[in-house]
Amino acid sequence: MGKKPVKYCVVDAFTDSPFKGNPAAVCLLEEERDDYEWFRTVASEFNLPMTCFLTRITDFESETHDSSHSSTNARFRLRWFIPATEVKLCGHGTLAASHFLFTSGLVNANRIEFLTLSGVLIARRVPESQDCFLIELDFPIVPLADFDSADVPSISKALGGASVIDLKITTTEEDLIVVLPSGKAVTDLLPQFDEIQRCPGRIVIITGPAPPGSGFDFFSRVFGPKMGINEDHVCGSAHCALAAYWSKKLGKCDFVAYQASPRGGILNLHLDEKNQRVLLRGKAITVTEGSLLV
Repeated sequence: MGKKPVKYCVVDAFTDSPFKGNPAAVCLLEEERDDYEWFRTVASEFNLPMTCFLTRITDFESETHDSSHSSTNARFRLRWFIPATEVKLCGHGTLAASHFLFTSGLVNANRIEFLTLSGVLIARRVPESQDCFLIELDFPIVPLADFDSADVPSISKALGGASVIDLKITTTEEDLIVVLPSGKAVTDLLPQFDEIQRCPGRIVIITGPAPPGSGFDFFSRVFGPKMGINEDHVCGSAHCALAAYWSKKLGKCDFVAYQASPRGGILNLHLDEKNQRVLLRGKAITVTEGSLLV
């Protein structure tokens, strides 16, 4: 009580249409807070796939101990919370936070540095025309490992009997990647969320090659009932693993990906294998603005 109102907005990320893509609340804090339960309960109150908290960093050198970062860049601490807990990496939340900062007049630069639980992440404003722009996020590649095929029958059952042609697991969060024969199989799949909760891994990412002529390289969907989110509308961090997988399968480094959730979302991806980075490009649109009074 007694604290200044906290400005917030709700942004739909990886889309240029309202009520599409993936929504995230973005809260701008005027001062540092170290109250984990406050962050968690605010995220629970919004009850969106992600709630982001931004705090401007005025002395970046002392925060990062890294003199390689230019003092002319806009710098913010960024934390991500789902309603249940804090997470280490979120693509659509970072895109939403970047859109808020670029469009609100709070930053004059075309580059923002975020200090996060996954290190320093970079967002760039990439103009398309006088009034339109993409946001490019510089994220780490998520490495993959082979997964035991003995689990295929139970995974297939959880995915409504889908035909599984490949299985991988991420080495960071142990997220399961399930490859299906086609993008149509991804779109048509009827997930059995009670069964998915029994599957190995934290979340289950399904993917398949996009239909010819669709303009996309691959489709995906992301299921996370263990995290309290049955289906993630558009998951940027999942594409840090998917880009590495499809680069090997398709022999290329640039992709246009479609996440075939009910809301849908589009991601432009570039895999920088040498530096072990993934560049994610997408659009966003603000749909709500307001203030938290507590």
